[in-house]
Amino acid sequence: MSSTPAHREREGRVGAVRRARAGHEIVEVDNGLVRLVVAPALGGRILSAVRDGQEFLHRNPELLDDALHARHPELVGPHDGPMSAWHNWGGDKTWPAPQGWSGPEEWAGPPDPVLDSGAYACEVVVADDGSRADVILTSGDDPRTGLRLTRRITLAAGRCDFALRLSARNVSARTVRWALWNVTQLPGHPAERPSDGVWLGTAGSGTPDTVDLVAGTGRPRVEHHGDVLHVPAQDVVGKVGFPDAAGWIAHVGPAGTWTYRFPVDPSAPYTDDGSRAEVWMEHPLDAPLAHLGGLRPRHRVVECEALGPYRELAPGDTTALDGTVSLGPRLGAVTSVGAHAWWSEPLTYAEGRVTGTCVPSGAGSVAVLLRGSAGPVLGRLPLGRCGAGTPLVLDVRLPAEPGAVRLEVCCGRDVLGAVVVSG
Repeated sequence: MSSTPAHREREGRVGAVRRARAGHEIVEVDNGLVRLVVAPALGGRILSAVRDGQEFLHRNPELLDDALHARHPELVGPHDGPMSAWHNWGGDKTWPAPQGWSGPEEWAGPPDPVLDSGAYACEVVVADDGSRADVILTSGDDPRTGLRLTRRITLAAGRCDFALRLSARNVSARTVRWALWNVTQLPGHPAERPSDGVWLGTAGSGTPDTVDLVAGTGRPRVEHHGDVLHVPAQDVVGKVGFPDAAGWIAHVGPAGTWTYRFPVDPSAPYTDDGSRAEVWMEHPLDAPLAHLGGLRPRHRVVECEALGPYRELAPGDTTALDGTVSLGPRLGAVTSVGAHAWWSEPLTYAEGRVTGTCVPSGAGSVAVLLRGSAGPVLGRLPLGRCGAGTPLVLDVRLPAEPGAVRLEVCCGRDVLGAVVVSG
């Protein structure tokens, strides 16, 4: 790249560069706060996401070294067969759902020679002013599903989050029915802190909080904390689904806090008994699991999975799913994830005090705004500045009783959180 990460952060610029690695090529995108590494030849996946020197994604050390060279270059490329033959490189990738092997309406992977292990075309677009970089990855045309997948990764200057837009086009001559399914593999680990593991918000829709999906050695344990669910760090091979997911999922571990925010459609059907999000966990086993296609986990891995709704696609039709990923420090529980911040301690107003702890995705001047019922700003309390990805701890006493208003915490133009304080 033309400048160091520190220089880019000061200049507010994003850079991108292609680099050769043994067996494949990578694309590095860096804004001085977050560095992403994309591997087009390995199913168009993100192999690395680094913040403050910490790696957030799992990748298979038996297949890739620390510099992302393929240890066995001959394994790079399309492959098929039972799950025992899968070259699981790791990282973040997109699949079609539902998964299964009982008929053509189910995706019989991984492995899969086109969408999971095939090479994706890659276009890199960097804005002239360095304000953003886009990596657009496009799969080949898959004859089994009829789909062509596209992944658009956007990293903007001055932020510790990035956008991920997924789309699937029906390139066949028949009508198909699929859902988009984004799968992020994160490093599993033995429990170190009570808050480690996966956190999800629920919507209170009346659908089940959880459904059992896959029992390899058992079912992941799920704890209830009001309208937030917690899947603690644990040694189990299995999957649980979340039909009532509110549109965010987070993982807390030694590297820090990873969050993913995505839209949900309450009126649409979802795969896997209505699951909008899913969590798969695995740990090393001494023998393969015959009932899972001979899968033998060799590492601790946590998969955080977000799903779009089922869509029926006529030839030429497209479906899309937008998401936002943020990388931040390891504070503890995640109680909510908004468009521009995630909260460890919820935003609360009581007896004139505003409290809460959040991590903004961008930097700027922080203020508490008071809005009337009609929307105009009635008052503004400046609180100084905050940095991107830096915890913001609120403990503020308002100068007067606000009345019937909505209270907003803002960082620059970004609304970090809001609460109705009375009325």
